[in-house]
This record gives sequence, structure tokens and C-alpha cells, in this order.
Amino acid sequence: MRTLLAISIIFLSAFFTQNINSSQYNEGFDSRLTGYEYPYKTDTLKIYSQKQRLEMVYMDVSPANHNGRNVLLLHGKNFSGAYWASTIEFLTGEGYRVIAPDQIGFGKSSKPEYYQFSFHILAENTRKLLESLDIEKTAVVGHSMGGMLSTRFALMFPEMVEKLVLVNPIGLEDWKRKAPYLTIDQWYQGELRKSPEMIKAYMKENYFDGVWKDAYDPLLEIQAGWTRGADYQRIAWVSALTYDMIFTQPVLYEFGDLQMPVLLIIGQRDRTALGKNSVSPEVAQTLGNYPELGRKTREAIPNAELVELDNIGHVPQYEAPRRYIESLKDFLK
Repeated sequence: MRTLLAISIIFLSAFFTQNINSSQYNEGFDSRLTGYEYPYKTDTLKIYSQKQRLEMVYMDVSPANHNGRNVLLLHGKNFSGAYWASTIEFLTGEGYRVIAPDQIGFGKSSKPEYYQFSFHILAENTRKLLESLDIEKTAVVGHSMGGMLSTRFALMFPEMVEKLVLVNPIGLEDWKRKAPYLTIDQWYQGELRKSPEMIKAYMKENYFDGVWKDAYDPLLEIQAGWTRGADYQRIAWVSALTYDMIFTQPVLYEFGDLQMPVLLIIGQRDRTALGKNSVSPEVAQTLGNYPELGRKTREAIPNAELVELDNIGHVPQYEAPRRYIESLKDFLK
């Protein structure tokens, strides 16, 4: 199994590296990533929400040896369903049917400029997706912002969630208690200033402790490609709307209400936190302390396990795929 996983990671890295060097990447992507290939076939769910007809794109990957169980993968803020490629490869190899959606506002899904983004509505959209696929129960894995959404989904629809896995979730602390509120217009101006070089520098420093490897290129490709595309103002605006959602809608106060088994996979080097650039250096040092936050969260959730990954940052599935997969496998079996 370890040999197959290593081969899979090498193959997927080569696949994405080829994509990132394409002329289309240099020209930029439109808001729906037209022409950008995901690692598996995508389908679309049409949703009517807030007086709009929207499209939610997703991957539904069923193995030949389906074991009767399902896993829902929920992506983070700066990501899309595509970055779950190696996780999908592993899980389907173990017999799980895997659903990996792009939430409204992300990836290949619709980017509505006028939408009241909330974790509640994203969870409701996700429920509609699962019901359209006749899935009544599933394990849920959420990374980064997807950890906040996974928690909200589990709180709203506990009968649908067998197990919950939070991979370096953000929202383990309430940033608005320490950092000043930024308006959506302020977030928008900040997003407009981004360039591919700035995005890579941020990921390199904050996700990977200043060390960039070719295997991380897939994480950069979409975000960087959007900055070069004709739709970037729309992308920047929707990004600002979702930043406001993340900052103003903490889920940590409800961790005690989670009823299902929960696994926390926490890279100990992670220091991700919204608002760090808006506070003094002294206050910034108190934000995003994942070793401390992970242990506090384990204590807050009634039936929680904690796996601490030493010397690993915000994206364990890329930086430490073997350790991440082993933890996931042991919990889901």
C-alpha cells in the first residue's frame, strides 16, 4: 500500500506540474476554470439559492470494490476539490466512494457576486448534493476552512455524519476577539493587489516554513492563474465575501455539541490565522498556535482523538502524505 501511495503521489505531481507549465496557465483562468482538468471526471448540481440559479461542481468517484461506505471531502479557502487528488486515490483504493465538491464561490462552481455567504448555506448546499446522489450517511473530512464547514455540516445534519475528520482546520480560535474587523471592501482591495509571486511567497512562508517543492505546485496553480485571468475582479470580490464569512462566523463555541467520533490531524508548525497582519507583533504571536489550539479542541469535543504531526505545517496531505494517510486510514476503518 505504501509503495502504491508513493507511485500515486509521483504520478499526480507530474500531472499537475504539466498543467502548471501550460500556456493556459500563463494566460490565466476564467472564473469557472474552463479548460482546467481535474484529476477525476466532474459533474454539476444545479441549485436555486437566493434568487439565483447556481452550479455546484463536484467529483463523485466510486471504486469497483465499493465497501458500502462514503467519504465527503470539503476543501479549504485557498483551494478547490482538485487538491484532494491523492486522498481520493487512496480512499477509493480502500473501497470508499468519495464525493469532493467545489463549494459555491470556489473552484469550478458558480461565483455569484451577490450572495450572502455563510457556513449554514454552504452546508445546506452540500446536503442537497448528497441527497441528489442518494447518500444518507458519510464520513466527512474537512481541511482548513473546510474544517469550519465540516463542523457546521455535522452540527446541522448529525444524522448524516458517521465520523468527522478535521485536518488543520481554521476557526479553532475567535480572531475577532483580538484582531480588528476588516470591511468586505478592505478585503477586496487586498485581494486585488495579489500577484502569482505574492501568492507563492505566502504559501511558501505560511504553509511550508519557507521551503517550496515541486509537489506543492498544484496548490499554487489555480490561485495564481486566476490573477492573470480576465475575471479576477469577480474572483477577488467573492474571495472578500468568503473572508468575511470566515472571520465573523466562528464554530468553536459549539464543538461540545458534536455527537460523532472526531479526529483532529494537526500539523504542529502551522500558524495560520486571520488578522495577524492587523495586530501588533506581540498579539500576532498569540494567534494560530496550533499545538495549543489542537489540544484545547480535543478537550472541547466529547469524542475526539488528536494526531499531532511534528514539523508539519498547514497542508499535511501534501507535506506529510504518508503520515496523514495512515492517520486517516486508522480512524475511518
